Amino acid sequence: MSDKFFFKGRQDARQHHTAHGGFQTNASQKSGSKKYPLKLVVISEARKQEVEALVAEAQLHADITLDTSEGAVESIAELTAILNKGGTITQAKVPSRNDPCSCGSGLKFKKCCA
Repeated sequence: MSDKFFFKGRQDARQHHTAHGGFQTNASQKSGSKKYPLKLVVISEARKQEVEALVAEAQLHADITLDTSEGAVESIAELTAILNKGGTITQAKVPSRNDPCSCGSGLKFKKCCA
């Protein structure tokens, strides 16, 4: 039968994005902060001191564990990703046609250097 005769209220086709879908809605989780420290694993005491120096220099917080068992693998990928992150690149604003020319002539850009 048709829904026309048995109306049960509005059926919304759009569902809320946090109900399911795996989106991370808590975007304020910053790795390396006091609340969310980095979890690092090193294989020697000397390497632990080097990593502690890197963490202190970058003003981050980390839980560094020492794993001296045979076949242990060092895990500092989170730290290297944060340290190698590039900065924001900004470009100089291109003058529009009616802005004064940057050469100092006092004319509009469209009549001077365009």
